[in-house]
Amino acid sequence: MSLPLISCIVPVYNGERYLREALDSIAAQTYQPLEIIVVDDGSTDNSAKVAAAFPAPIQLCSQSNAGPAAARNLGVRRAKGDFLAFLDADDLWHPEKLARQMACFQLHPNIGFCVTQIQNFWVAELKAEEEKLRNSKFSRPVPGYTAPTLVVRSDTFASVGEFDASMPHTSEPQWFLHAEEKGVRGELLTDVLVRRRLHTENRSRLKGAKSTDDYLQFIKARLDRKRQQTEEQRDEESSR
Repeated sequence: MSLPLISCIVPVYNGERYLREALDSIAAQTYQPLEIIVVDDGSTDNSAKVAAAFPAPIQLCSQSNAGPAAARNLGVRRAKGDFLAFLDADDLWHPEKLARQMACFQLHPNIGFCVTQIQNFWVAELKAEEEKLRNSKFSRPVPGYTAPTLVVRSDTFASVGEFDASMPHTSEPQWFLHAEEKGVRGELLTDVLVRRRLHTENRSRLKGAKSTDDYLQFIKARLDRKRQQTEEQRDEESSR
């Protein structure tokens, strides 16, 4: 019996410097079969050429710049896999990431998604920052409720819905919140299977103020939703 196909979706915006390494980490996966979908999010550098020159088969598609959430959504619409996985163009997967996660699905057949631990690493140009933060929370592994750690059943993703492209800085925590609200079960592996590269062009570094605004809106929306649910529950109980 053939194993399920995993669609690996890579959004990229001006990521020519690191994209090849990201794609190499997908091609090096011990799990097969895979399809690789690179979504060029309106890059003005050679990202598309890097993807097109990659030796393994790749589906390359493009859109006007709309952010990583919209790019992931486009990749999902092009995907043919039974499972979906996401990798940012500047991050790296451990070679056994997908194999260990698919083993988790076999062990827990009722789960809809699986995530792993993630750990930061710094480029050489940020050596001083790395030394400064060596003993901080930024240098330690953390539970990765984020797109690059996620493997999700395609039908589960469809039931939860797409990433919110209108809130690009909080689209990932929003997705996990929506999954929880819909009763989707997930598993968190204790293994560090994703390495997040910190460099001078990180989106969070360049657009920190917008990221904070989006996050505050996300928290407010979540609190409003919980408040509404509480009021509805009280109304239901009082009507009994």
